[in-house]
Amino acid sequence: MTSTYLTTTIPYVNARPHLGFALELVQADVLARYHRSTGERVRFQAGTDDNSLKNVLAAEAAGVGVQEFVDGNAAAFTGLAGPLNLSVDDVIRTSSDRRHRAGVERLWRACAASGDLYRRHYEGLYCVGCEQFYTVDELADGRCPEHGTVPELVSEENWFFRLSRYAGQLRDLIAGGTIRVEPAERRNEVLALIDGGLEDFSVSRGVQRARGWGIPVPGDPGQVIYVWFDGLGNYLTALDYGGDKGNLRRWWTGASRRIHLLGKGVIRFHAVYWPAILLSAGEAVPTDIVVHGYLTADGRKISKSGSATVDPYDLVSKYGTDAVRWWLLREVPCGGDADFTADRLVGRANDELANGIGNLVNRVVTMIHRYRDGRIPNAAACLPDAAPKLNAAIKNAPGLIAGALEDFDFRRATEAVWQIADEANRCVNRARPWDLAKAGDRAELDAVLCTLLLACQAIGTHLAPFLPDAAAGIARQCAADEAGLLPDPAPLLPRIAQPVPAPAGG
Repeated sequence: MTSTYLTTTIPYVNARPHLGFALELVQADVLARYHRSTGERVRFQAGTDDNSLKNVLAAEAAGVGVQEFVDGNAAAFTGLAGPLNLSVDDVIRTSSDRRHRAGVERLWRACAASGDLYRRHYEGLYCVGCEQFYTVDELADGRCPEHGTVPELVSEENWFFRLSRYAGQLRDLIAGGTIRVEPAERRNEVLALIDGGLEDFSVSRGVQRARGWGIPVPGDPGQVIYVWFDGLGNYLTALDYGGDKGNLRRWWTGASRRIHLLGKGVIRFHAVYWPAILLSAGEAVPTDIVVHGYLTADGRKISKSGSATVDPYDLVSKYGTDAVRWWLLREVPCGGDADFTADRLVGRANDELANGIGNLVNRVVTMIHRYRDGRIPNAAACLPDAAPKLNAAIKNAPGLIAGALEDFDFRRATEAVWQIADEANRCVNRARPWDLAKAGDRAELDAVLCTLLLACQAIGTHLAPFLPDAAAGIARQCAADEAGLLPDPAPLLPRIAQPVPAPAGG
């Protein structure tokens, strides 16, 4: 049986989660649900990155102990599984999960055994927000290109990883498609990074600078393991890499696909550093690295602690899970950025979910009750020529969805579902079942009603990975009982009130 291991990045927990990370969670959930529906074995893995200096500094600023601080914020990240309706199989926390430290220590020793770890003095410009050293050429007017802050000058002796040793292998793996980086522009970005020359990078920090927080370097207690070496290891440690090897064989070494989802700001770590570490440790590399863009608000990147932040808990509380998931899947282009507003979310939900899909299902079920006493017309009545465009949309949807999700294009995948609803509503307006009933044209009426019900059932089936709650409601509404009768029509996907603008002048 085909098996797929799907992971999200594990975010720093220096603040509460924002909508940008919810995007990644929802995309991973769609893939997990879809692949499960095809009969594959799937493991959907998430977690939190607790062992960061960024978290330590945020805890100090809040006047709270580091463990208490990260525990509180980590709960907000892992708690998103409820409001976003995520089918996560496992969650790992790097500061407290017993599997993690043992696994990271094993990974460190494996790289050391390959001769890829060595100590040397280093001086460089360090951005705490990125947990990354930058060269002067990589800065934008002397500031971090990601956070806009001025990096601090750091001088210390650390452990380094021989990244330069793996440049040729990495290029061959990515250019040849063994490691598939999507979309194509991100693959080209990674290849350009490799072609520009890879330098060895620091994989430890002095205990003093790390404030004593993190996993100690094996055999060198004066150093802690660099948070990115530590954090990237979660993809293995969550499979009990440091202990029992059953999950590792099932979901990593023996998996058909190992798919990482991540934002474009961390592509260097996942497409260069991580595969090199795996090669050094003698482990399999990822098969797919899927990169999404950023969400913005008024043109500014949404972040946990910046001036532009959008809380997914608040959105779900105001507008519902289906509306939030639908906006993320319908509005965000493949690999590109998207600007969020509540008006756009509400507009999309009302136009497509309430007016388009919910109203369609309600109308069709109501007409079957009105004209057929709730009894589903015989399937033989569903002649292909009753609604050729609608039948084509139903027939084409599975292939279109499969192709779009293979390309990790969620907007294109949901478009195939929406096309069924859109064409079904056109069919209602063209066929005018009420006129057929008035004229006594029973055969034509049955053909139209049967085809429309098939369309609603198809929407319920194909919507399941994207909006599992809505899909389940549609499936219940369109399923006959033992007597062949549909349940009484019930409201589905109601309209959402437009957000009220904030009063002028605060």
